[in-house]
Amino acid sequence: MDPRVFQLLLGISTVLFLDEGIRFCNKCDHYNGYTCKETMKSCWKFNVVKGNRSCRTDHFYFSDRFTGRYLFRHTKLSCEACEEGMFQVFHDLLRETFCCTRNDKCNDPDKLIDTVKKYVSLDKNRD
Repeated sequence: MDPRVFQLLLGISTVLFLDEGIRFCNKCDHYNGYTCKETMKSCWKFNVVKGNRSCRTDHFYFSDRFTGRYLFRHTKLSCEACEEGMFQVFHDLLRETFCCTRNDKCNDPDKLIDTVKKYVSLDKNRD
């Protein structure tokens, strides 16, 4: 193949992928509700396959034997393939998975509803 034709095809495919082909997500292996244990990173994936277009957020809960409830443990943010739902990882560990496809970095940990946040009393402004 002629090198100029190869460069032209490479340029065209790059433009096509940049239009809607790449999804950027946040990546953190252990987010405790306030901060990421390591540095918050970024990951990417091709946004071509229909079932693999989302950023993934996993909330982990552990079972408290005394109260009989599941309590928040940590969150994992990633670019892994996503299927929403709840899964019993071990007998005392539950994983809840959310998938988002709205825009890049839609798994922003500060905008997640279901993580632990600092308590603000009812008589104070909550904004």
